[in-house]
Amino acid sequence: MSSEEIKDEGFELWDLRVEVVSPEGTKIWCGASIGDYFELRGEMLHLPPGQGISIYSLASVLPLLAAKQRPTSENDWMTTDAEIACPDPNCPSRLKITRTKLRKFKHSDTTAVPLGDNDGQN
Repeated sequence: MSSEEIKDEGFELWDLRVEVVSPEGTKIWCGASIGDYFELRGEMLHLPPGQGISIYSLASVLPLLAAKQRPTSENDWMTTDAEIACPDPNCPSRLKITRTKLRKFKHSDTTAVPLGDNDGQN
C-alpha cells in the first residue's frame, strides 16, 4: 500500500433504506405492514419510533446489507437486484433495499487496526 493511500484513509458506504413491499390486498404473515422500513446508516440500524421488524425477515436480508452498502459495478447483480423475499413461503411480502446516500468514513474512526497492518492478507 502506498503512503498516499495510507494518508487518505477514507472509504464510502451507501446508507440503505429497507422497506416492506407487497401487492395491495395481500395478507402479510410476518407482522409487518406495507411501507414499514428501517434504515442502515454506516453500521447502525435505525427503526422509526414504535415500529418493529420480524427477526426472521431481518435474518433474510441481513447477510446482503454489508455488500449492498459498498459501491459496485453497474453490471453487478448487487447493483440491480433490490428485493428480498420474505422467508415465509406463504407470505407475499418482500424487503426492498434502496441505496439512499453515499457517506464517507475514515478508517481510523471505524477500527483499531492501523492501515497497512494486514498481516499479508488482501
